[in-house]
Amino acid sequence: MTVIKKKVCMLGAFSVGKTSLVRQFVTSVFSDKYLTTVGVKVNKKSITLETTDMDLLIWDIYGEDNLQSISPSYLRGAAGHLLVLDGTRRETFDIAVEIDEKIERLTGKVPIVVLINKCDLEADWEITSEAIEKMEARGWRVFCTSAKTGQGVEEAFKTLAMAIY
Repeated sequence: MTVIKKKVCMLGAFSVGKTSLVRQFVTSVFSDKYLTTVGVKVNKKSITLETTDMDLLIWDIYGEDNLQSISPSYLRGAAGHLLVLDGTRRETFDIAVEIDEKIERLTGKVPIVVLINKCDLEADWEITSEAIEKMEARGWRVFCTSAKTGQGVEEAFKTLAMAIY
């Protein structure tokens, strides 16, 4: 059986839960301990899509609250992107739009899946259903996720993998 290796990038504002989502997907573990990502951290998870095995090389890239100043070299060669928002912080939607525009300028169109994280705190959400409709109108596949409970995490990553495949 052939194994396909694909690079995907986790992108989003500061403290939206990118690292926690990767940890939940790769190891099914959640920690309340906050660790700031410096630069990029690469994780790997093997998944099976239909009859093909795929190794996802997940680049967890540091977040910023300004327009991302990430190095284009981090994005180069990525087959897709996971764009993470914090449901409890409306401004992370605006940052996600800026990131998407920068990605497209630097690398062209690649599949993007949006994870609105912290659905376990939905009572505190600032991202409205109208904002979600705007995301879907941009062509984004949107998932409500929780790094803490694992809700929607596996499905979001596998949806991106299928879009790449």
